[in-house]
Formats: sequence, C-alpha cells, structure tokens
Amino acid sequence: MEFYTEWRLLGDEYGGGFTNGISLSGGESVNCMKEAEKCDDYTVFQGKYGHTLRCCHEKKRGVTFCKSVFENTTDKTARLELLSSFAIRGIKADKIHRATSFWSAEGKLLTQSLTELDMEPSWAKHGIRIEKFGQVGSMPVRKWFPFLVLEDSENSRFVGVQLYCASSWQIEILQKNETVYIQGGLADRDFGQWFKDIAPRESFETPKAAVAEGASIYEVCDKLVKAQNPRIAPADRDMQIIFNEYCTTWGNPTLENLRSTAKRLEGSGVKYLVIDSGWYKTSEDDWFSCTGDWIPEKSLFPNGIKEAADTIKSYGLIPGIWFEFECLGGKTKGFNDTEHILKRDGYPVTVGGRRFWDMRQKWVKDFLDERVLGLLKNAGFGYIKIDYNENIGAGVDGAESYGEGLRQTVEESRKYFLHLGDEMPELVIENCSSGGHRLEPSFMETASMASFSDAHECNSIPLIAANLHRLIRPEQSQIWAVLRADADEHRINYLLCASFLGRLCLSGEIFDLEADRWKQATDAIEFYSKIKHIIKNGFTSSIIATPKDYTKPEGYQAVMREYEDEALLIVHTFKNGANPPLDGLLDGYTVTESFGSSLDGDFRGRAYLLKK
Repeated sequence: MEFYTEWRLLGDEYGGGFTNGISLSGGESVNCMKEAEKCDDYTVFQGKYGHTLRCCHEKKRGVTFCKSVFENTTDKTARLELLSSFAIRGIKADKIHRATSFWSAEGKLLTQSLTELDMEPSWAKHGIRIEKFGQVGSMPVRKWFPFLVLEDSENSRFVGVQLYCASSWQIEILQKNETVYIQGGLADRDFGQWFKDIAPRESFETPKAAVAEGASIYEVCDKLVKAQNPRIAPADRDMQIIFNEYCTTWGNPTLENLRSTAKRLEGSGVKYLVIDSGWYKTSEDDWFSCTGDWIPEKSLFPNGIKEAADTIKSYGLIPGIWFEFECLGGKTKGFNDTEHILKRDGYPVTVGGRRFWDMRQKWVKDFLDERVLGLLKNAGFGYIKIDYNENIGAGVDGAESYGEGLRQTVEESRKYFLHLGDEMPELVIENCSSGGHRLEPSFMETASMASFSDAHECNSIPLIAANLHRLIRPEQSQIWAVLRADADEHRINYLLCASFLGRLCLSGEIFDLEADRWKQATDAIEFYSKIKHIIKNGFTSSIIATPKDYTKPEGYQAVMREYEDEALLIVHTFKNGANPPLDGLLDGYTVTESFGSSLDGDFRGRAYLLKK
C-alpha cells in the first residue's frame, strides 16, 4: 500500500483506459511527476513543469492523516482541476463498504463485492474499472457519508478512509489490472465544478483525510471515529443529558411551556433545556419562513428572551437556544438583501423558500456577531443548537469556479462555529443539519455533540443510532427519546433504550406523563449514569441488525459495546422479532443490571450492563 497524490492541471493529457468523462485520475500530471524527497510523514513530488506536490501521510491518534499541498514554484498561474486529499495504490480488496444517507435514514451500511460492481479485471487486463461516488453541495452527508472501507476477505484485512470535507467531495475506487487504487477529496472539475487558480509562489492545501487499517470493519471504524478530535465544552465533558422542547411545541415555544418543563426536570439529572425553533416568530407565521432576523418575539416572550433563560436557570438547568444563522427565510428582511446573499450567475440562490448569507463577507459576520453571539452573551445562554435546513447546491459566484466559491463559503461557516467557541469557551455547541446532514469530521470537531437524525418518533431510531457508531463518536451522538403521555411502557422503554446508543435527549410533553411513566424516564437517567463511560470510551464490537426496510423494520437489532471488563448490550425487537438469540453475545459475561422491557414481544427495547 503506497500513498501518493492525484492531481490535474488545465491542459493536461487525460488518462486512458476509457476513463475520460468518468475520472480525472491518472492524467499527465500524475504520470510525469517524479519523486524528489521521501520521509516518514510526507513525500515530495516534482511536476513536469516544475510545480511541487507535498503528499502528507502523518501517523497520529491511531490513523494516518493525509493531505496534499500544491505549491506553484513556476512564474505562471497554475489552474488545478483535481487535487486529492488522499491517494493510495497497491491495495488488495474484493469488497467495499459504504454508508448511505438520506433524511431520517442516516448511515445504512451498503456492502458490495467488486464483481457485483462489474470491477473485476478484463480478460486482457485492459480498461480501467471505476466506482466513483460523493456529493455536490453544502450538506456533506447527503446520499453518502464521506467514508469508505475496502475489504480483503481472503486475508481478513480492511482499509478504511474518512474525509474531513464539508463541501462537495468525491471518492474513487479504481481497478487497474489486479490492483485497487483509491483516491478522494474535493469534488473535481467534472464532478463538482471545481477548479482553483494558484498564482506564482502561492500554494493550496486540501482538506485532510484519515486512513486506518485493521482486521475487521469494527476495528477500522473504531480507529477512524476515535481519531476525531472534537472541541468539547467543559460543561459537557461528562456527557450531560439534554431536553429539547421541539417535539413538545413543534416550533411554538412559550415561556409558560418552558416553565412547566423546567419544573418537571428540576433535580432529575437532566442538564440542558433547549428552546428550539420559533422563538422569533409571530403567532401568524411559521417558524421556517422567519429564520434570519433573530429578534425574539414579544408575544411569546414579553419581557425578552433573557427572562426565559433566567427561568430555566432558576430550576438548576443550563438554557439552550436554536439558530439557523446561515439561512434566511422568505419573510425576513435579509431575504431581499441581495448585496449580502449568495448568488449563482448573478441570481440569488433560492432553495425551498430559503436563501443563504455569504459567509465570506465581514458584514455578514458582524451581523451574526450582533444577532447571534450578542444574544447568547446578553441573555446568558450556555448552549446553542445550530441547524441548517437547505443545500446551496453545486456552487456560487465570487471565485474562479462554482465549486471553489462553495468551498470558501462552507469553510467560513465552519470557522464561524469555531469563532463562537473562541468567544464563549464555556458554550456547548450542537451541530445539526436537518438532523444528520453535517455528520462529517470537520464539523464534528467544532462541536460538543450533534443531532444524530431528525428521526423523532419513528421505529427506525435504534437502527440509525447504531449505524452512527461507525461514523461519529457515540458520546457526540444526540438521540431523540420523545416521551408521549399516551405511550405505553414498552414504547417508552423502546425509545429510552435507543438513546443509550449515544447521548440521551428527551422531548415531548413530560409534564403530562403519569407518575409511573416519568419514573421510567428517571430510572433510565440513573441507568445512563452507570453506562456513559462505556458509551464514551468503549469499542463497538458487534452490530447485528436484521431489518432491510427502515420504514417497516422486521426482526431485531443487538449492539455490543465493550470497555475493559464491562460491556453494554442494547437490544431492540421489531415486527416478528420477539425473543431474539442473544446467547453468543452474552458468553463470558454476567448481567449486573438491566433496563427496559422483556423481549418477548415486538417493538421492545432492553439494555444490559455486563461484567466479565
């Protein structure tokens, strides 16, 4: 296995093997470059015309971090049409594993053999086979996660890669003769309408990627996930429990509702009470079209939003608040402020009734400092949920290419997350994008946690939550447990046990719960306190999930997470899934404590704390 860099300059000869139009890999720049220097952490290549490529491959935190740095050491501007974050050749593999993603269906594992993809070498070893995938736009986890694992099933060896890229990205698998190549990074000119001009004596650095090797997909995913290095606010380092009122009011928060909720939560072990969308709208408006001005609505909070924050604090809770500060709804003043919003071909980018601030502009950042940061500081909020509910698409004006304009814009958004943390070091930041559309490492590293999905009340919640163990740190994965007053004990347990696959986030009309149902919730909170060190530090050694259809799941799921001499086993049954076989998972362990329902019926959940 050898690290190198794939790149292409404007005017290069394209690669052969019938790849032109599918891939920009293997062209003249790559074929003509010469190795100039080789060290443990990087290799320097010299291009045909004197350009310098530094291929970085530094081992750290159990993985190899890769990136490419192009330096224009000539006297003419160079136009890059492709520059990979990682490129590896000489891999032996016969299967690939990818994680698919759509709204409320994040992270389903797709496993395919190379022969199923028609990628076995041809009879004459001629013609390159290619499987290329990625996403175009500002939601990096849409259709696919930026993630790939290659499997050599004969030797039980796995190679995995995860891109730290929040704009358009791509990954390619290429079969050349008997050898597999992989490369990926920013979406290129063909795939993502990206090219970049580099002036003489200037350079360009790609987003990074992490590469891991192991004897199982569990080992590789564990290494990739644990290599992520998130900024965790001091208040959140002990994996505190969240209550978010969105599924209580559905975008219609009031001071009275918050007071009733806070009163029920007092002394329960819940730490955060988050005011979700709608705090800025009048009763006649919908929350969706009013995002952007960020002025608290007086009919909802007559004495200002600070009174709501102070009320929450008075019950011993940390107040949180929802923003979607990159977007503008159609009823806001900023929607028609075309000087400061993103455009394509001179027209405002308008998607589903939303427009987007140009985050590259100082004016926009100053506006957000006043309306977002100023509100957080002045009202005393300790938690911000940052949502993002539409996609910019292929790109925007303001740079040499649409794709480069998009890259710049998204990177400035990511930097604003960091800016909030710098300005308020105690602030807990939640990364949300219609649930899970930003669950990629570069955004995950800016936040304490993330909304795992917008799967609020559906039966697929435990399936999605388990999927994400392969992709993000479970201690950052905030899972909804929406408790309804009319739910029976098994439904309550089903949801609470699903939340043990990550961070426990309650919602619903908890102030209307009968005493025995509320006790189920407080018992879950107590059980969570005994298992959260396993959630945080453990190794997910098994995910057994029989359902194929997430809308109508059948069968069962069992997830095992081990840590030192303890383990956490979380089991859910679906339709026709009663009494699942667990004997093999329990071998060598004793059940010390459990929570949930008996598993002798459909749609039940139970969690087991185990000890060797």
